Amino acid sequence: MKRLLNLISFVPFIAFAQFEGSKQVFKSPNLPTATASHKTIAILPSDVLITYRKQPKNFNPEADREQEIKMSTSIQGSLYTYLLRHSNEYPISIQTVDETILRLKRVGMEGNLDKFTKTEIATALGVDAVLSSKFEMRQTQSDGLAIATMVLVSGAGGRTGIGKFTLNLNNGTDGELLWRFYKSMDENVIACSTDLIERMMRKVARNFPYRIID
Repeated sequence: MKRLLNLISFVPFIAFAQFEGSKQVFKSPNLPTATASHKTIAILPSDVLITYRKQPKNFNPEADREQEIKMSTSIQGSLYTYLLRHSNEYPISIQTVDETILRLKRVGMEGNLDKFTKTEIATALGVDAVLSSKFEMRQTQSDGLAIATMVLVSGAGGRTGIGKFTLNLNNGTDGELLWRFYKSMDENVIACSTDLIERMMRKVARNFPYRIID
């Protein structure tokens, strides 16, 4: 496991790429009315879960959790970067990741978001809505070293795992789930989380709950 982590440290953060899976989009009937009054949204740290078909030898739960946390902030930052690059297309402002993290720290919410309602989180952040995400990654190869090997050789090799990515938009005033985008991935190439978000957001763009300015 130590050798695996050392190899992974040479690359950004692992995420799946390449083959398509199922896609689902949910829109609340209240979506148009609620988003019409939104001025600022915040992007929360992603909820990341890494599991294994067969647990690697010398598995270290603490090191595994550390990887989940690193990937969580990486996905948060990648989402922010994507939306910032396209900020002229949406009539909303996006709170910076640094401000979001600082505000969460000040009120003791950092790392404990599951203990608070979306309304409480939005209030603490001073925003009209919060965009949260969840990435579930299941490694299907028994040897965890295969992941690092594939990263270092630009994805050469067989199928390594499956993934599920979900984006949720919750209203700040009442916590209502206004919009959800879900995508499953059944894939064999590893890429950085920036590539994952770039790919996902291109698919999300046509369904993103804020009006795209022509």
